[in-house]
Amino acid sequence: MKPKESMPKIVIYEQKCKGCELCVITCPKKNLRLGQKINKKGYHYIEIVDLEKCNSCGLCYQVCPDVAIEIWKDK
Repeated sequence: MKPKESMPKIVIYEQKCKGCELCVITCPKKNLRLGQKINKKGYHYIEIVDLEKCNSCGLCYQVCPDVAIEIWKDK
């Protein structure tokens, strides 16, 4: 039996996000969307649709101009 792979983790820092949606466009799994809530700066920020669908590819992290996304895998 194959050991279960570690769960990918994505964190969106809501207060840093300006809702530019570059990460939404870039995500190959279509797992990010612009949310309805507004942060302290007055921007709608990005939400994760389904954490389990994230494969930790890092494209959203790479494209984010505000460094509002962090990704890692548990060891």
